[in-house]
Amino acid sequence: MSDQITQLLSALSLEEKAALCSGADFWHLKSIERLGIPPIMVTDGPHGLRKQASDPSNPNLSRSVPGTCFPPAAASACSWDRELMRAIGRALGEECQQEEVAVILGPAVNIKRSPLCGRNFEYMSEDPYLASEMAAGWIEGVQSQGVGASLKHYAVNNQEHRRMTINAVVDARALREIYLANFEGAVRKAQPWTVMCAYNRLNGVFCSENTWLLTDVLRGEWGFEGLVMTDWGATNDRVEGVKAGLDLEMPSSHGLNDALLVKAVREGRLDEQILDRVARRVLELIFKGVENRKTGFRYDPEAHHALARRAAAESAVLLKNEDGTLPLKKDMKIALIGMFAQNPRYQGGGSSHINPTRLDTTFDELTRQGIAFTYAAGYDLKSDTPDEALIAEACAAARGVDAAVIIAGLPEHDETEGADRQHLRMPESHTVLIQRVAAVNPRTVVYLMNGSAVEMPWIDSVPAVVEGFLGGQAAGSAAVDVLFGDVNPCGKLAETLPLRLEDTPAFQYFPGGPKTVEYRESLFVGYRYYDSARKPVLFPFGHGLSYTRFEYRDLQVSLARLKEGEELTVSLLVKNSGERAGAEVVQLYVRDVESTAFRPEKELKGFEKVFLQPGEEQRVSFTLGARAFAYYNPLIADWHIESGAFELLAGASSADICARACVWVESARPDAPLPDLRHDAPVYHHLPQGGLQVSDAEFRALYGAELPPNQNSPAEPFTRNTTLGDLRSNPMGQMIYEQTRQLMLQSFDGTDNETMRVMVEKMVEEMPLRGLVMFGGGMFTFEMADGLLAQMNAMEGRG
Repeated sequence: MSDQITQLLSALSLEEKAALCSGADFWHLKSIERLGIPPIMVTDGPHGLRKQASDPSNPNLSRSVPGTCFPPAAASACSWDRELMRAIGRALGEECQQEEVAVILGPAVNIKRSPLCGRNFEYMSEDPYLASEMAAGWIEGVQSQGVGASLKHYAVNNQEHRRMTINAVVDARALREIYLANFEGAVRKAQPWTVMCAYNRLNGVFCSENTWLLTDVLRGEWGFEGLVMTDWGATNDRVEGVKAGLDLEMPSSHGLNDALLVKAVREGRLDEQILDRVARRVLELIFKGVENRKTGFRYDPEAHHALARRAAAESAVLLKNEDGTLPLKKDMKIALIGMFAQNPRYQGGGSSHINPTRLDTTFDELTRQGIAFTYAAGYDLKSDTPDEALIAEACAAARGVDAAVIIAGLPEHDETEGADRQHLRMPESHTVLIQRVAAVNPRTVVYLMNGSAVEMPWIDSVPAVVEGFLGGQAAGSAAVDVLFGDVNPCGKLAETLPLRLEDTPAFQYFPGGPKTVEYRESLFVGYRYYDSARKPVLFPFGHGLSYTRFEYRDLQVSLARLKEGEELTVSLLVKNSGERAGAEVVQLYVRDVESTAFRPEKELKGFEKVFLQPGEEQRVSFTLGARAFAYYNPLIADWHIESGAFELLAGASSADICARACVWVESARPDAPLPDLRHDAPVYHHLPQGGLQVSDAEFRALYGAELPPNQNSPAEPFTRNTTLGDLRSNPMGQMIYEQTRQLMLQSFDGTDNETMRVMVEKMVEEMPLRGLVMFGGGMFTFEMADGLLAQMNAMEGRG
């Protein structure tokens, strides 16, 4: 195939090479018929196949072929089960084969920096190791079926607010240890066919034209062999992007950027050999997709639904279970309360929205199994305001029964791509319902359906809580499996659940804007912050109960002292000491006992899920290399171990450590300079128990450079990167904004759907003017944009 591609490259004209490097429409890569180069299709994921069934030039999210909606990553990552992720990936690969899709756009591994990120339901974890391991399993599963994955969004895309233009300002250590490590692990382990670059800037440079990010790190350090594509409309400067290592622009720019590449080559601003290298990668992807196509393949929808149900049940997290409230018995008198019981919240809004092959409800599953229950709606899905009549009906149903089961959580309009959440509260209608029902029935169980963390002011008034997150199309039946003990819950939290928003480490610094978002909390994301600051949380990272009990003992290490470069084996015995079969996720954390560089209290470096029968005991083993003990040292631009003692902590969560041992690790570079900020930025060495506040001077010392300005100046000229929302201060800009808004709402059929309307309006408000070129179908050009900018700047005396 390499020789064939070389021959094709030599036969391509300059214009054809440039044309290959952008999409043919919204979902297809270009074909060149005269040379036998076929088109291939890419389509949205990551928790299901969202293949558009209508006009391929139209991005309508509401029309797609039926596909299995597996649990989104907020849920599936809580399985901590690599093999389950592979199974989901294999199933998605099969569905892609049936629909002749060559690449599915997933997985999404961006770190959950703040629980407010509107797209957290698509992301794996606050921890980069867990995220990378789960993503690698997913990628391996998809690609085992001859379909490519697209690891996204590379990198530091941790918010929706101004995501197309925001400059993420991140220090070198946080960047390497948190926000790149999640991508690094997945690339090194699974080699996705493609990586999707993010919209935002990273330390001043757009990800789509960041040579350090796309070439030096991704290819040079990590050995990535595939193709880099843009997120849809993420191109800023196409010529600079090609130079930086950006291969494919999506969607089609209708030849506008292709012409710029041709012009740059002819004017000597772009070496044609660089364009050849990019075109080769596109050809390699096309022919890999074609060669692996399974013509006529058909998947089994029922088998995939059964897998979705198993995944949802095994990902559910039993947060609280006092006095053996759960599991319920099927002959109990049950009150089922909450509209989600009939209309489950099972996925998030936006580009990952799946048209499910079927949809299970808790109401229907109880009926199917012949479990007797009374039902009350409890709340109105169209209003967050408590409905006294519905609450009274729910309380009446709950009185005198053996258990009241409330299905509650977050409505879809609270969580969608394009818009961040404003708070962590559940709708008042859900909260008041729980409090009132719990007052009349002490055996009240809450089953949550939500895409990310919520505050639980009612937690002390109920004996049992299950966090189902978003369970996919089988969420309703999986809830019955867990509540009645057909499945023993084995999920563990992939993110910390804080007591309140003000306790979160990025509270003061999220989402930033208008120009920059500063990651002043640095490494202290999630449990790394809460454990280091000794700050109480609602439920810790890695937490999850079971209907059985597990005991840990006999932690052993293969070496008491090891030199950097050697491997350490850690093992311990885990026993199911209860009366039910069940699975336990054994977590291994590493703690640097004393360090010159600031480090978190502990960091996850290994985990294994083990299934045990009652009374069964099994030895669980981990292998740790040097990276498990290292931090990124910006003074030597490399990973570094400072010689000293390290604790190995095994447990059931970050806060429940059951066994520990100590080893001494000898550095291979004992004379390396050490990043010591105890004087210049003491806050990182001694985190306050109150809210985290980092001064300008401290963050500047950590960042190692002057901080970029954040505010727009009134005299600053409008540019192609000015958002349509910011252009509204000008009468002409207001007209452009309103016309774009109306066209986008019509395109997405968003006028009658509140969630769609919120997403589209936010997307239009924060779209840079250059985005109209990418999404304008060739009707709006860069020259037109520049002409409008000149007029608006002249009107206001800008520049």
